[in-house]
Amino acid sequence: MAKSPQPTRVTDRKRRIDGERSRSAILDAAAQLATVEGIGGLSLSRLAGEVGMSKSGLFAHFGSKEELQLATVDRANELFDDQVLEPALTAPTGLERLQGLAERYLRYVEAETFRGGCFFATVLTEVDMQPGPVRDRLVRFLGDWLGQLEGAVRDAQGEGAIDAAEDPAQLAFEIEAALFLANAQFVVARGPEPIRRAERAINRRLAEATTGAA
Repeated sequence: MAKSPQPTRVTDRKRRIDGERSRSAILDAAAQLATVEGIGGLSLSRLAGEVGMSKSGLFAHFGSKEELQLATVDRANELFDDQVLEPALTAPTGLERLQGLAERYLRYVEAETFRGGCFFATVLTEVDMQPGPVRDRLVRFLGDWLGQLEGAVRDAQGEGAIDAAEDPAQLAFEIEAALFLANAQFVVARGPEPIRRAERAINRRLAEATTGAA
């Protein structure tokens, strides 16, 4: 009688799960380091010391520095989606979605999800003059984020909640400017004042935008 392959399948599945957990832990540590030391300084040897693995063990997960950097950006994007985008996008109206995007972003910063502030604000500033796949990926994130803000403005205009005379791209820019500055000041101050100031600025601007709505 042939032996059952069941134990082998179980072992393989366990190894796969353990490998996924290990990769996730590595990328969480990498994303934290990138906001403090820069994604350019993120190397397999530096990260190996941070997570307590051998460099060869880390190399089994990532074949190159660039592959590690891109995977780190993707992991940071997953966390951003979980904490900011997905909760906000459940809002039933465009205006509520716009408010939710801003509010969730500020909570993401205030919770110190990353030690160096918003991953994307920090890392994009670092690589903005360094062409390549990492910069391209970060620029794409920024475009998608601004697109979410602008799309929410357009939906709110279509619902009659925001004045049709408002330029959606301009309003999205102004909201993003308040969020960006709140993040930068919070990293320095480590106190709630920048967050509260951004909330007041955004609420005031949205009040202006809704005053002339039909």
